[in-house]
Amino acid sequence: MKPLYKIWKLSKAKVALRFVAWSILLLVLFISGCSSVVNQTSKPEDNGVAYNKPIELLISTAPSLKGSFEEIKGQYTAKNAQVNLVFNYGPSGSLQNQIEQGAAADIFISQGKPQMDALEQKGLIKKDSRVNLLGDELVLIVNKSNTSINSFEDLTKPEVKKIGIGEAESVPAAKTTKETLETLKLWETLQPKMVMGKDLMQVMTYVETDNTEAGFVWDTIAIISDKVKIVATAPANSHKPVVLPAAVVAASKNSVEASKFLEYLQSDEAMKVFEKNGFIKVK
Repeated sequence: MKPLYKIWKLSKAKVALRFVAWSILLLVLFISGCSSVVNQTSKPEDNGVAYNKPIELLISTAPSLKGSFEEIKGQYTAKNAQVNLVFNYGPSGSLQNQIEQGAAADIFISQGKPQMDALEQKGLIKKDSRVNLLGDELVLIVNKSNTSINSFEDLTKPEVKKIGIGEAESVPAAKTTKETLETLKLWETLQPKMVMGKDLMQVMTYVETDNTEAGFVWDTIAIISDKVKIVATAPANSHKPVVLPAAVVAASKNSVEASKFLEYLQSDEAMKVFEKNGFIKVK
């Protein structure tokens, strides 16, 4: 049996060890807690630059703008690194339907006014954000090897069997084509020759591959291809002005950044890119 003073010394030593252990544990917990608070309340920095949460902007837009946006994306993100621009290209009527059905979008750019008008009437765009961004022209294209078609009137020739045109319900150019040909008194004669394309890129493919002898597309679509040539431009007085309206979508979760990007699209820097790709600045 151990003497009482030895048992007392042993117990005292155990108490001291436990006190030290608990003190260390509490100190570790305190330091961890402070570190967590700092991380939650302060913005991390990278090389002295405050971190900004990435923002993704989804732009639903007409295919004719693809070439322009490939360049504009680089220009804009170079100055706004926190913004990721994502483009959804398609016929304006189809994009309109997507927005009406609740599909995500921050900005809508239509190739024609009717689609934007429909969304505005339903309260699906921010009305005060709407602008007439650009203008375009309707042109008649043929394969580069074609030498027999040089005007709208040449389309009435018996050897011209098929003419490409966009779908009336979803492609704004189809309406402009009909309006133009009616003004020129050619619609009834040419209508039986019309072959529908889901969009103007398909119409141009028809011409490139000789599946149609000619086709109607926007000037900004025609200049993309090196396999077709423009043989005629629709007279300005033969149809309503071709205007591309743009607006912030009402359901956008990033409306502030969307408004900033839409404002940038109206800048001189962006407009130079648009004009280089065949678009017309709206006065």
